[in-house]
Amino acid sequence: MKKIGMLGGMSWESTSTYYKLLNEEVKNRLGGLHSAKIILSSVDFEEIEKFQHSALWDETAEILSNEAKAVELANADFLIICTNTMHKVAPQIEKNINIPIVHIADATGEALVKDSIKKVALLGTKFTMTEAFYKDRIKQKFGIEVVIPNEKEQDIIHDVIYKELCLGKCNKKSRDEYIKIIKRLEKEHEAEGVILGCTEISMLIKQGYVEIPIYDTTKLHVLSAVDFALK
Repeated sequence: MKKIGMLGGMSWESTSTYYKLLNEEVKNRLGGLHSAKIILSSVDFEEIEKFQHSALWDETAEILSNEAKAVELANADFLIICTNTMHKVAPQIEKNINIPIVHIADATGEALVKDSIKKVALLGTKFTMTEAFYKDRIKQKFGIEVVIPNEKEQDIIHDVIYKELCLGKCNKKSRDEYIKIIKRLEKEHEAEGVILGCTEISMLIKQGYVEIPIYDTTKLHVLSAVDFALK
């Protein structure tokens, strides 16, 4: 079994889910008392969040690159970045380490292709929804069209992530708003599925809340990481 390197803490709420799911999946596949081999570096999200909203991405890249190097020095065989948004700086991190990164968008894209999805809605932070690093990778690498909420809906989704979900709060009103947005994207843009493109959103939205299939990036990333660890 390869040792999984994790960059977490963005937020720790979703990182704890990663840790749980990684160990459960290894146990499911290997049985007995097996668990995942993991090296985890968990950052202070307050620092990262301030840099994000000040567009200081080079500073975030430096922090995460230093943590990734520490994880590599602790003998991790590969790295997962336990957040969608910070894959924006994955190329910079990749240049600073000698171990591979299992990319969250690739794990998601592979699942979409398997299900023959041609057009998908993307929910996440405003950075993930509006910038190219995630959408273009899905489109160019997997040939899938990505549609996003309008500006007002983006603000709602973004605020719920940072002001509620990252603090461990799940509110029914926010869930209803998310469901309303997903249904509109399905109806007006013919979205065939929806990517929960922020690792915290799965705390709020589950399969069955809407009719179209939900792609939980946290779970898909975990499955891809365990595949890599056990091959």
